[in-house]
Amino acid sequence: MKDHLNRRDFLKLSGSGVLAFSTLSSRTVNAADQASPAKKRSLKKAIMFGTVRLKDSNDRELSVLEKFKVLKEAGFEGVEPNGGMNQDEVLKARDEVGFGIPSVCCHTHWGRPLSDPNPAYREQGLEGLKISLRDAKRYGASSVLLVPAVVTKNVSYADAYQRSQTEIRKALPLAEELGVKIAIENVWNRFLLSPLEAARYVDEFNSPWVAWHFDIGNVVKDCWPEHWIRVMGKRIQQLHIKEYSVTKANKEGPGAGFNVPFLEGTNDWPDVMKALDDIGYKGWGIAEQGGGSSLEGLKKLTQGMDRIFAS
Repeated sequence: MKDHLNRRDFLKLSGSGVLAFSTLSSRTVNAADQASPAKKRSLKKAIMFGTVRLKDSNDRELSVLEKFKVLKEAGFEGVEPNGGMNQDEVLKARDEVGFGIPSVCCHTHWGRPLSDPNPAYREQGLEGLKISLRDAKRYGASSVLLVPAVVTKNVSYADAYQRSQTEIRKALPLAEELGVKIAIENVWNRFLLSPLEAARYVDEFNSPWVAWHFDIGNVVKDCWPEHWIRVMGKRIQQLHIKEYSVTKANKEGPGAGFNVPFLEGTNDWPDVMKALDDIGYKGWGIAEQGGGSSLEGLKKLTQGMDRIFAS
């Protein structure tokens, strides 16, 4: 059954400043699940906006403001918007709800990667990065998440390395001017496959405006996130909090490994949190996880994050 929010009820409730959202789901969250453990760390909870799929009872996608209000009700403290969104709409929602915006996700890095053999496509990708940097500045975000390159049969590893660094260097003057870091993310792009190489890639820019956006779940298939954390150290600007099950992946295929709730996968969260403590990370944890289609699902995400951060 789809979980929907009645628009008339939404407007009536939001007008009073109190959001009940009981119509989002016919199921209730178990009281024991609602109880979050005492916070052990000061990490703040945000969510990747692109994972939020909230609709009303007429199958209408909720507005940015409406989504922000549901996210707030679920227990999030901030959000990571995509680049290229309507800045005024995002700012209005941010200010009305009282959210933080730690990061902006570049909206062109997959469709127009900085490693593309076509110079015109690379130029479009660079422009997307610059738009995202300007968005981040206006929102008060400290960084832009960037997938720097994609290695394919027609794009060699060496070319991806050289082209992406060349294009990123073109954006560094703007990043410095705006005071916003370009944070490289580890993803399944067949590129920067080890933490030693990732650290070298960042360091070769010799710039404080290039950092790392570490996705915990994306490395679990092949290695251990805590190893990455200790190598990347202070280069880590932001975190994506994501679960992964090697057992499920072995049975159903690599992508299926992401289809598990928090704390039901392979991630050794106590060791991950210990590694973050060791490097002194005290920033945001940004959920990139399934469950963003209902208030109940979003609450489960924040409750899972509370348990992870307290582990």
